[in-house]
Amino acid sequence: MITAYRMTGEALQIPAGEITAGFGSDIVWLDLVSPTREEEASVEKALGISVPTREDMKDIEPSSRLFIENGDIFMTASLVYKSDTEFPDLTDIAFILAGSRLITVRYADPRAFGLFAAAFRRGTGSVADAANHTTDTAAHLLARLMETIVDRTAEIMEQEAARIDGLSTQVFSGGTKRRPPRYLEDRLLDVASRHRMLSKVRESLASLARVTTFLQSVPAVQADEDARNLCNTVSRDVQSLSEHVSFMSGNITFLLDASLGLINVEQNAIIKIFSIASVVFLPPTLVASIYGMNFEFMPETHWTFGYPLSLLAMLVSAIVPFYIFRWKGWL
Repeated sequence: MITAYRMTGEALQIPAGEITAGFGSDIVWLDLVSPTREEEASVEKALGISVPTREDMKDIEPSSRLFIENGDIFMTASLVYKSDTEFPDLTDIAFILAGSRLITVRYADPRAFGLFAAAFRRGTGSVADAANHTTDTAAHLLARLMETIVDRTAEIMEQEAARIDGLSTQVFSGGTKRRPPRYLEDRLLDVASRHRMLSKVRESLASLARVTTFLQSVPAVQADEDARNLCNTVSRDVQSLSEHVSFMSGNITFLLDASLGLINVEQNAIIKIFSIASVVFLPPTLVASIYGMNFEFMPETHWTFGYPLSLLAMLVSAIVPFYIFRWKGWL
Protein backbone atom coordinates (compact mmCIF):
# COMPACT_ATOMS: atom_id res chain seq x y z
CA MET A 1 0.00 0.00 0.00
CA ILE A 2 1.29 3.45 -0.94
CA THR A 3 0.10 6.49 1.01
CA ALA A 4 1.16 9.93 -0.25
CA TYR A 5 1.00 12.98 2.01
CA ARG A 6 0.76 16.50 0.65
CA MET A 7 2.09 19.63 2.34
CA THR A 8 -1.46 20.45 3.35
CA GLY A 9 -1.64 17.21 5.34
CA GLU A 10 -3.97 15.45 2.91
CA ALA A 11 -3.33 11.70 2.67
CA LEU A 12 -3.88 9.91 -0.66
CA GLN A 13 -4.04 6.17 -1.28
CA ILE A 14 -2.31 5.62 -4.62
CA PRO A 15 -2.64 2.31 -6.50
CA ALA A 16 0.57 1.17 -8.15
CA GLY A 17 -1.06 1.21 -11.59
CA GLU A 18 -1.80 4.95 -11.34
CA ILE A 19 1.83 5.97 -10.80
CA THR A 20 2.91 6.90 -14.28
CA ALA A 21 4.34 10.37 -14.54
CA GLY A 22 5.65 10.59 -11.01
CA PHE A 23 4.28 12.59 -8.11
CA GLY A 24 3.23 16.19 -7.79
CA SER A 25 5.62 18.70 -6.25
CA ASP A 26 3.30 19.07 -3.26
CA ILE A 27 3.88 15.45 -2.22
CA VAL A 28 6.36 15.52 0.68
CA TRP A 29 6.03 12.03 2.17
CA LEU A 30 5.50 8.62 0.60
CA ASP A 31 4.72 5.85 3.08
CA LEU A 32 5.07 2.34 1.63
CA VAL A 33 3.48 -0.26 3.90
CA SER A 34 4.20 -3.89 2.97
CA PRO A 35 4.66 -2.89 -0.69
CA THR A 36 4.29 -5.42 -3.44
CA ARG A 37 6.96 -5.81 -6.09
CA GLU A 38 4.71 -3.91 -8.52
CA GLU A 39 4.41 -0.99 -6.08
CA GLU A 40 8.17 -0.94 -5.49
CA ALA A 41 8.85 -0.94 -9.24
CA SER A 42 6.38 1.88 -9.85
CA VAL A 43 7.96 4.09 -7.17
CA GLU A 44 11.45 3.31 -8.44
CA LYS A 45 10.43 4.28 -11.96
CA ALA A 46 8.65 7.47 -10.87
CA LEU A 47 11.42 8.74 -8.56
CA GLY A 48 14.50 7.14 -10.07
CA ILE A 49 15.58 5.49 -6.81
CA SER A 50 16.13 1.93 -5.67
CA VAL A 51 13.57 0.95 -3.01
CA PRO A 52 15.12 -1.37 -0.39
CA THR A 53 13.51 -4.79 -0.18
CA ARG A 54 12.68 -6.58 3.06
CA GLU A 55 15.84 -8.67 2.69
CA ASP A 56 17.94 -5.54 2.14
CA MET A 57 16.67 -4.00 5.37
CA LYS A 58 17.63 -7.08 7.38
CA ASP A 59 21.32 -6.58 6.57
CA ILE A 60 23.13 -5.78 9.83
CA GLU A 61 26.20 -4.21 8.26
CA PRO A 62 26.22 -0.44 9.02
CA SER A 63 27.43 0.29 5.50
CA SER A 64 24.31 -1.45 4.15
CA ARG A 65 21.91 0.34 6.47
CA LEU A 66 23.32 3.88 6.24
CA PHE A 67 24.59 5.17 2.91
CA ILE A 68 24.25 7.86 0.25
CA GLU A 69 23.68 6.90 -3.39
CA ASN A 70 23.38 9.41 -6.23
CA GLY A 71 22.58 12.16 -3.73
CA ASP A 72 19.77 10.19 -2.10
CA ILE A 73 20.16 9.26 1.57
CA PHE A 74 19.20 5.74 2.68
CA MET A 75 18.82 4.82 6.36
CA THR A 76 17.40 1.74 8.07
CA ALA A 77 16.38 1.62 11.74
CA SER A 78 14.88 -1.11 13.92
CA LEU A 79 11.79 -0.03 15.86
CA VAL A 80 9.81 -1.74 18.60
CA TYR A 81 6.28 -2.79 17.74
CA LYS A 82 3.62 -5.00 19.35
CA SER A 83 4.77 -3.49 22.65
CA ASP A 84 1.33 -4.05 24.22
CA THR A 85 1.47 -7.81 23.63
CA GLU A 86 3.32 -10.60 25.40
CA PHE A 87 5.71 -10.96 22.48
CA PRO A 88 7.14 -7.55 21.46
CA ASP A 89 9.39 -7.56 18.45
CA LEU A 90 11.54 -5.35 16.22
CA THR A 91 10.75 -4.32 12.68
CA ASP A 92 13.19 -2.81 10.18
CA ILE A 93 12.08 0.43 8.55
CA ALA A 94 13.83 2.24 5.72
CA PHE A 95 13.97 6.05 5.56
CA ILE A 96 14.91 7.63 2.26
CA LEU A 97 15.57 11.32 1.57
CA ALA A 98 15.12 11.74 -2.16
CA GLY A 99 15.29 15.41 -3.09
CA SER A 100 12.40 17.22 -1.43
CA ARG A 101 10.57 14.02 -0.47
CA LEU A 102 10.70 11.60 2.42
CA ILE A 103 10.04 7.95 1.60
CA THR A 104 9.48 5.32 4.29
CA VAL A 105 9.33 1.58 3.62
CA ARG A 106 7.97 -0.68 6.35
CA TYR A 107 6.42 -4.10 6.83
CA ALA A 108 4.80 -3.46 10.21
CA ASP A 109 2.79 -0.70 11.83
CA PRO A 110 4.60 0.82 14.84
CA ARG A 111 2.33 3.18 16.72
CA ALA A 112 4.73 6.10 16.20
CA PHE A 113 3.83 6.21 12.50
CA GLY A 114 0.12 6.37 13.27
CA LEU A 115 0.70 9.21 15.73
CA PHE A 116 2.87 11.11 13.29
CA ALA A 117 0.46 10.62 10.37
CA ALA A 118 -2.51 11.75 12.49
CA ALA A 119 -0.67 14.91 13.56
CA PHE A 120 0.38 15.54 9.96
CA ARG A 121 -3.20 15.27 8.70
CA ARG A 122 -4.40 17.67 11.39
CA GLY A 123 -1.72 20.13 10.30
CA THR A 124 -1.06 21.22 13.89
CA GLY A 125 1.93 21.33 16.18
CA SER A 126 5.46 20.47 15.25
CA VAL A 127 4.45 18.56 12.15
CA ALA A 128 2.75 21.60 10.70
CA ASP A 129 6.03 23.49 11.16
CA ALA A 130 7.69 20.85 9.02
CA ALA A 131 5.08 21.19 6.29
CA ASN A 132 5.50 24.99 6.24
CA HIS A 133 9.24 24.65 5.75
CA THR A 134 10.14 25.80 2.26
CA THR A 135 13.71 24.49 2.20
CA ASP A 136 14.78 20.88 2.76
CA THR A 137 11.23 19.91 3.77
CA ALA A 138 12.08 16.22 3.65
CA ALA A 139 14.98 16.62 6.09
CA HIS A 140 12.86 18.62 8.51
CA LEU A 141 9.99 16.15 8.17
CA LEU A 142 12.31 13.22 8.86
CA ALA A 143 13.68 14.96 11.95
CA ARG A 144 10.12 15.40 13.22
CA LEU A 145 9.34 11.76 12.49
CA MET A 146 12.45 10.66 14.39
CA GLU A 147 11.34 12.86 17.29
CA THR A 148 7.95 11.13 17.33
CA ILE A 149 9.62 7.70 17.25
CA VAL A 150 11.86 8.59 20.19
CA ASP A 151 8.89 10.02 22.12
CA ARG A 152 6.98 6.78 21.52
CA THR A 153 10.00 4.77 22.70
CA ALA A 154 10.09 6.89 25.87
CA GLU A 155 6.38 6.15 26.39
CA ILE A 156 7.05 2.41 26.06
CA MET A 157 9.81 2.71 28.66
CA GLU A 158 7.48 4.53 31.04
CA GLN A 159 4.96 1.71 30.70
CA GLU A 160 7.70 -0.85 31.33
CA ALA A 161 8.90 1.06 34.39
CA ALA A 162 5.37 0.88 35.84
CA ARG A 163 5.17 -2.86 35.09
CA ILE A 164 8.57 -3.49 36.68
CA ASP A 165 7.52 -1.54 39.78
CA GLY A 166 4.35 -3.62 40.04
CA LEU A 167 6.35 -6.81 39.53
CA SER A 168 8.73 -5.78 42.33
CA THR A 169 5.73 -5.35 44.66
CA GLN A 170 4.47 -8.82 43.73
CA VAL A 171 7.85 -10.47 44.31
CA PHE A 172 8.41 -8.91 47.74
CA SER A 173 4.80 -8.82 48.95
CA GLY A 174 3.38 -11.26 51.47
CA GLY A 175 6.21 -11.19 53.99
CA THR A 176 6.10 -14.43 55.96
CA LYS A 177 2.62 -15.34 54.69
CA ARG A 178 2.22 -18.64 52.92
CA ARG A 179 2.06 -18.02 49.18
CA PRO A 180 0.38 -20.30 46.61
CA PRO A 181 2.55 -22.99 45.02
CA ARG A 182 4.55 -21.84 41.97
CA TYR A 183 3.85 -18.19 42.84
CA LEU A 184 7.49 -17.14 42.51
CA GLU A 185 7.98 -19.42 39.50
CA ASP A 186 5.21 -17.49 37.74
CA ARG A 187 6.94 -14.23 38.66
CA LEU A 188 10.05 -15.52 36.91
CA LEU A 189 8.02 -15.71 33.69
CA ASP A 190 6.99 -12.08 34.20
CA VAL A 191 10.63 -11.11 34.75
CA ALA A 192 11.56 -12.88 31.50
CA SER A 193 8.81 -10.99 29.66
CA ARG A 194 10.02 -7.62 30.99
CA HIS A 195 13.62 -8.52 30.11
CA ARG A 196 12.57 -9.35 26.55
CA MET A 197 10.88 -5.98 26.18
CA LEU A 198 13.88 -4.06 27.52
CA SER A 199 16.25 -5.97 25.26
CA LYS A 200 14.13 -4.99 22.24
CA VAL A 201 14.06 -1.35 23.38
CA ARG A 202 17.85 -1.41 23.86
CA GLU A 203 18.38 -2.77 20.34
CA SER A 204 16.02 -0.16 18.91
CA LEU A 205 17.78 2.70 20.72
CA ALA A 206 21.17 1.48 19.47
CA SER A 207 19.79 1.50 15.93
CA LEU A 208 18.26 4.97 16.37
CA ALA A 209 21.55 6.28 17.78
CA ARG A 210 23.37 5.20 14.60
CA VAL A 211 20.68 6.73 12.39
CA THR A 212 20.60 10.09 14.21
CA THR A 213 24.41 10.32 14.22
CA PHE A 214 24.46 9.63 10.49
CA LEU A 215 21.58 12.03 9.89
CA GLN A 216 23.45 14.87 11.59
CA SER A 217 26.20 14.58 8.99
CA VAL A 218 23.84 14.63 6.00
CA PRO A 219 24.25 17.84 3.90
CA ALA A 220 20.48 18.36 3.70
CA VAL A 221 20.28 18.44 7.48
CA GLN A 222 23.40 20.54 7.86
CA ALA A 223 21.88 23.14 5.55
CA ASP A 224 18.65 23.34 7.58
CA GLU A 225 19.28 24.92 10.97
CA ASP A 226 15.94 23.81 12.43
CA ALA A 227 16.42 20.22 11.25
CA ARG A 228 19.99 20.22 12.54
CA ASN A 229 18.98 21.49 15.97
CA LEU A 230 16.13 19.00 16.13
CA CYS A 231 18.46 16.12 15.22
CA ASN A 232 20.83 17.21 17.99
CA THR A 233 17.93 17.17 20.45
CA VAL A 234 16.78 13.74 19.27
CA SER A 235 20.34 12.42 19.57
CA ARG A 236 20.57 13.62 23.17
CA ASP A 237 17.18 12.08 23.94
CA VAL A 238 18.31 8.74 22.52
CA GLN A 239 21.44 8.83 24.66
CA SER A 240 19.40 9.67 27.76
CA LEU A 241 16.94 6.85 27.08
CA SER A 242 19.82 4.42 26.53
CA GLU A 243 21.19 5.25 29.96
CA HIS A 244 17.76 4.87 31.52
CA VAL A 245 17.14 1.48 29.90
CA SER A 246 20.46 0.31 31.35
CA PHE A 247 19.19 1.33 34.80
CA MET A 248 15.94 -0.56 34.21
CA SER A 249 17.88 -3.62 33.04
CA GLY A 250 19.75 -3.51 36.35
CA ASN A 251 16.43 -3.55 38.19
CA ILE A 252 15.29 -6.54 36.17
CA THR A 253 18.53 -8.37 37.03
CA PHE A 254 17.94 -7.60 40.72
CA LEU A 255 14.37 -8.94 40.53
CA LEU A 256 15.62 -12.10 38.84
CA ASP A 257 18.25 -12.68 41.53
CA ALA A 258 15.75 -11.86 44.30
CA SER A 259 13.13 -14.25 42.88
CA LEU A 260 15.66 -17.07 42.61
CA GLY A 261 16.87 -16.30 46.15
CA LEU A 262 13.34 -16.38 47.59
CA ILE A 263 12.63 -19.65 45.79
CA ASN A 264 15.82 -21.05 47.30
CA VAL A 265 14.77 -19.84 50.77
CA GLU A 266 11.36 -21.53 50.46
CA GLN A 267 12.97 -24.76 49.26
CA ASN A 268 15.43 -24.65 52.17
CA ALA A 269 12.52 -24.11 54.59
CA ILE A 270 10.80 -27.23 53.27
CA ILE A 271 14.00 -29.26 53.51
CA LYS A 272 14.52 -27.88 57.03
CA ILE A 273 11.11 -29.18 58.13
CA PHE A 274 11.88 -32.66 56.85
CA SER A 275 15.32 -32.62 58.47
CA ILE A 276 13.94 -31.59 61.88
CA ALA A 277 11.13 -34.12 61.62
CA SER A 278 13.62 -36.90 60.94
CA VAL A 279 15.79 -35.83 63.92
CA VAL A 280 12.75 -35.55 66.25
CA PHE A 281 11.55 -39.05 65.41
CA LEU A 282 15.01 -40.61 65.55
CA PRO A 283 15.08 -41.17 69.40
CA PRO A 284 11.62 -42.83 69.45
CA THR A 285 12.78 -45.05 66.60
CA LEU A 286 15.84 -45.99 68.65
CA VAL A 287 13.69 -46.92 71.68
CA ALA A 288 11.35 -48.97 69.51
CA SER A 289 14.32 -50.70 67.89
CA ILE A 290 15.80 -51.63 71.24
CA TYR A 291 12.59 -53.19 72.51
CA GLY A 292 11.98 -54.85 69.22
CA MET A 293 15.04 -57.10 69.71
CA ASN A 294 14.43 -60.79 70.14
CA PHE A 295 16.88 -61.55 72.98
CA GLU A 296 15.68 -64.07 75.54
CA PHE A 297 16.90 -62.17 78.63
CA MET A 298 15.29 -58.70 78.41
CA PRO A 299 13.80 -58.02 81.89
CA GLU A 300 11.77 -55.03 80.70
CA THR A 301 9.64 -57.30 78.51
CA HIS A 302 8.34 -59.07 81.61
CA TRP A 303 7.43 -55.92 83.53
CA THR A 304 3.77 -55.20 84.09
CA PHE A 305 4.20 -51.58 83.04
CA GLY A 306 6.93 -52.25 80.46
CA TYR A 307 4.75 -51.48 77.44
CA PRO A 308 3.36 -48.10 78.64
CA LEU A 309 6.80 -47.12 79.95
CA SER A 310 8.35 -47.80 76.54
CA LEU A 311 5.64 -45.65 74.87
CA LEU A 312 6.29 -42.90 77.42
CA ALA A 313 10.04 -43.11 76.74
CA MET A 314 9.42 -42.74 72.99
CA LEU A 315 7.13 -39.75 73.57
CA VAL A 316 9.60 -38.00 75.89
CA SER A 317 12.50 -38.68 73.51
CA ALA A 318 10.51 -36.95 70.73
CA ILE A 319 9.33 -33.96 72.82
CA VAL A 320 12.70 -33.11 74.36
CA PRO A 321 14.55 -32.55 70.99
CA PHE A 322 11.59 -30.51 69.74
CA TYR A 323 11.80 -28.05 72.64
CA ILE A 324 15.58 -27.95 72.38
CA PHE A 325 15.23 -26.88 68.73
CA ARG A 326 12.68 -24.22 69.73
CA TRP A 327 15.03 -22.93 72.45
CA LYS A 328 17.90 -22.74 69.95
CA GLY A 329 15.69 -20.81 67.51
CA TRP A 330 15.94 -23.44 64.78
CA LEU A 331 12.15 -23.60 64.42
